[in-house]
Amino acid sequence: MPNPEQQKVVVYQIFTRLFGNTNTANIPWGTPEQNGVGKFNDITDKALEEIRALGVTHIWYTGVPHHAVIRDYTAYGISNDDPDVVKGRAGSPYAVKDYYTVNPDLAEDPARRLEEFKALLERTHRAGMKVLIDIVPNHVARRYEGKNNPEGVSDFGANDDTSVTYARDNNFYYNPGESFRVPEPLDGYRPLGGEAHPLADGQFEEVPAKWTGNGSRLAQPHFHDWYETVKINYGIRPDGSKDFDELPQDFAGKGYQEHQAFWQDKSVPDSWKKFRDIALYWIDMGVDGFRFDMAEMVPVEFWSYLNSAIKTKNPDAFLLAEVYNPSLYRQYLHMGKMDYLYDKVELYDTLKNIMQGHGSTDHIVHIQNGLADIEHHMLHFLENHDEQRIASPDFAGSAQKGKPAMVVSATISTSPTLIYFGQEVGEPGAERAGFGSPTRTSIFDYIGVPHHQRWVNNHQYDGGQLRPEEKELRDFYQRLLTFTLNSPALMGRYQEIHSHNRAHTEYYNDRVFSFARWSDGEKLLIVSNFDAENTFGFDLALPRELVAAWGLADGDYMLKDQLYQTASTQLQIRNGEGRTRVTLPPLASMIYQLQ
Repeated sequence: MPNPEQQKVVVYQIFTRLFGNTNTANIPWGTPEQNGVGKFNDITDKALEEIRALGVTHIWYTGVPHHAVIRDYTAYGISNDDPDVVKGRAGSPYAVKDYYTVNPDLAEDPARRLEEFKALLERTHRAGMKVLIDIVPNHVARRYEGKNNPEGVSDFGANDDTSVTYARDNNFYYNPGESFRVPEPLDGYRPLGGEAHPLADGQFEEVPAKWTGNGSRLAQPHFHDWYETVKINYGIRPDGSKDFDELPQDFAGKGYQEHQAFWQDKSVPDSWKKFRDIALYWIDMGVDGFRFDMAEMVPVEFWSYLNSAIKTKNPDAFLLAEVYNPSLYRQYLHMGKMDYLYDKVELYDTLKNIMQGHGSTDHIVHIQNGLADIEHHMLHFLENHDEQRIASPDFAGSAQKGKPAMVVSATISTSPTLIYFGQEVGEPGAERAGFGSPTRTSIFDYIGVPHHQRWVNNHQYDGGQLRPEEKELRDFYQRLLTFTLNSPALMGRYQEIHSHNRAHTEYYNDRVFSFARWSDGEKLLIVSNFDAENTFGFDLALPRELVAAWGLADGDYMLKDQLYQTASTQLQIRNGEGRTRVTLPPLASMIYQLQ
């Protein structure tokens, strides 16, 4: 077993509202009474034991902070939210209404909702896994109401000067003299599917109008804007200039301690302090890290300020950011002190194209070369709540087509791997839940997740209702992920051998990808076939420099597959070069270990 500091990280994303729901009605726009809703308490010791056994080190509980919802919780001192500025019936987890408590939908007893979350936190830690939750610094719900603020903490906007568009210590941007207007609906959209509701009247009172979360400055945002949210002001003036101190460039090479010291004597915008206090509140509770939503829409200096404060409190905190602009990657890692970023627009998008049959594995080579200096920090995934399910017709149409991509994604670098709940049983995201359309499992409504529910098996969490192909798929994921946790080579060196084989190996093609991973005690050759129709057989070549790096003398060696332990092949080293016969059925992968 590798040293924990030198072990792969596997993050399992749970959409908390959906995970434990066993109701299968799936009525569009259905209420919790009709469609059910998952609870913190559904995620039992048994569920956590099985997730850990899948090969998971961290659980990201999505949708924990209290966000705007349509259900009436006025009996608990919570104001009703307006369907005109809430997406779906259950609401978006990215329109947070109160950062100092949790979503009342997730509690058996809403009055004890925070205690129920703390109990889940303790259960997860007992099961040997760490806990991540979301923080969404770029925007909050259209009507933010902090009913649970610690002493001395004021609400977002409570002290704003609303007579001006911008002031450094305002939490929001304003359009003085204009009132907010609900967007014009498109494609026949009606809140709650047209159901009568006392607040669903096409009106929402907000005077003056605030700028919308995605940056729209219109008093009436477009229907496709993030109209359910308002943009947070971090001291960026409307012309884009910065109203705060900037970091010296040499801070890219400095640790969080120096970043923390830099900000100690600086005056910073009020929004910075509010989000620092929020993050430290959750760290103090025992949360082990955060997934930061749309981090690139917030200035990198704020991240230096926030993340250095978090790391000062907990040096092992896990800080993951959603950043989609590759030109910003190094800035947000080095200057912003992020641990990890989504590898979305490079590896994920490329693998998706290959899985769909219109991309070449040749492109993977350039991506890994271009990210070589930061490969450890680029979290890999094939699914998450924002992306289409692999099995949906608009993506690959088959969960089986995810297998070779999953092997490559999980083994090509030292970076963390992310799995979305239900991915391991081939969830297709086919439900019409209400707001939005299928292919993604809904994050806006109350819905059942059918393949995953067969694994849940009425909270037995034993896969008792899974179909044979779903059991086989979950077994594949478990074999792969547990192997990655226990492989020192996957935290070691990497060399692609794809280019060499494209140039020198007959029958090798751009539906196949191959590379080597190694450490002092383990040497691996990994080969994947992305083609769903054809078996490929070829004499895989090991270039001279790899043979030298592995210290192999001329002779014959045995290679044994580590995924299923059933296949083996002979590696022949002659004159300092290697050859081994590989036969890959459709969508198969081999993780060969040198014996």
